Amino acid sequence: MEDNEKRIEKAVALFKSGFNCAQSVVAAFADRYGFTEEQALHMAASFGGGIGRMRMTCGAACGLFMLAGLEKCAVEGKDRESKAANYALVQQLAEEFKRRNGSLTCAELLGLKSPEGSSVPEERTAQYYAKRPCVRMVEEAARIWVKHLEEE
Repeated sequence: MEDNEKRIEKAVALFKSGFNCAQSVVAAFADRYGFTEEQALHMAASFGGGIGRMRMTCGAACGLFMLAGLEKCAVEGKDRESKAANYALVQQLAEEFKRRNGSLTCAELLGLKSPEGSSVPEERTAQYYAKRPCVRMVEEAARIWVKHLEEE
């Protein structure tokens, strides 16, 4: 239980140190699945900002879904049962994320009328953190994963 709380804190700290939302969620749990933090940072790098800063699916949610793949997946192409178990888990996690946060879409969570479209990340300043819900999204995604782990 205490270890899980530390993982949630680590996810938030990673985000506050400059990593994207997906990286922060995945890296906080990477060692559970035999990955180094650096491998997790590489694996999740493209999913920040709503996937490549396109403001689509929230990067924190993407990180959550990546963890679901590490937990449950098909390692043989014909394994429909394992694929179904993964998809069911992702759908359950997505529903919980939406219930807690109102949306899965980065642009909606940020209150944008249309995606910003720039590939240049914003500087992380006090104003950035004041106007963005991203720290909370990272924390919520990590909490949802911890809840899943504790129920398993």
